[in-house]
Amino acid sequence: MALILLREVSPNFLCFPPPTGPHAQRDQMSNSSSITQFLLLAFSATRELQLLHFWLFLGTYLAALLGNGLTITAIACDHRLHTPMYFFLLNLSLLDLGSISTTLPIAMANSLWDTRDISYAGCDARLFFFLFLISTVFCLLTVMAYDHYIAICQPLHYGTLLGSRACVHMAAAAWASGFLNALLHTANTLSLPLCQGNAVDQIFCEIPQILKHSCSHSFLKEVGFVAVSVCFAFECFVFIVVSYVEIFRAILRIPSKQGRHKAFSTCLPHLAVVSLFLGTGIFAYMKLPSICSPALDLVVAVLYSVVHPAVNPLIYSMRNRELKDALWKLAQ
Repeated sequence: MALILLREVSPNFLCFPPPTGPHAQRDQMSNSSSITQFLLLAFSATRELQLLHFWLFLGTYLAALLGNGLTITAIACDHRLHTPMYFFLLNLSLLDLGSISTTLPIAMANSLWDTRDISYAGCDARLFFFLFLISTVFCLLTVMAYDHYIAICQPLHYGTLLGSRACVHMAAAAWASGFLNALLHTANTLSLPLCQGNAVDQIFCEIPQILKHSCSHSFLKEVGFVAVSVCFAFECFVFIVVSYVEIFRAILRIPSKQGRHKAFSTCLPHLAVVSLFLGTGIFAYMKLPSICSPALDLVVAVLYSVVHPAVNPLIYSMRNRELKDALWKLAQ
């Protein structure tokens, strides 16, 4: 969750610093209410490359729909997968479908029709839903780390600590946390006056790209909300790290090689997803200003907003025999 917001705390996290000087004093003359549309980043001015981008995005989107859709269907239909781990995985697939549907369709439409504009209301909606879904993903990954910790470190108490009611409550808390975070930041960001321009240097609307147009003194209004979100996200990150330290210590104490292999197979998919999600997000929003470039920002944004939801089903099914058996049964 903090990965989307860390860059808002200081202009040093932005490749484009917020405006200063005369533009910062024109709150009344240049307010966000006067903007009717934003301009998204264009991939290319060449028509052939635009069509190539469209087909690549379409293939990725269909793969994400197919993979996450099959995962949801298999977990819902196979009673053997009605366990806490697969319940959280089902929620993760739903979030992946939502997040990629927030970013890719507008990018495909712009590439196909050679346009860049998006309405102010459309940008507002996509900004809210993207932050909501990404924040919820981070919270849910933290809950899934707790699930693996209980399963490996305290297996005798697994049924007690992770009953059906507890699982529903934890999933609901993750969704509610993401919703509240998105609501607060989106409402506050969109209330800021914009001092110049309406170009969003990204393929989708996100808070840092809008804040770069805000007035310098108004920019500070967001710091309080960001500080709270960063503290909460840091606690989640520390919880994940500590959980996996304890998990690996418990795995190394397992006497049988087969038992260690089974435990590693259970944890590695989740660890791979967490590493991909946090790695691309941290690089995107905490890299040094000296290495900022539009092309690099675009590649990293595609990694964490498009590739991540598309490859999650593959990562989870690669080493999971139960899920592969359920998918094969579903296919038959």
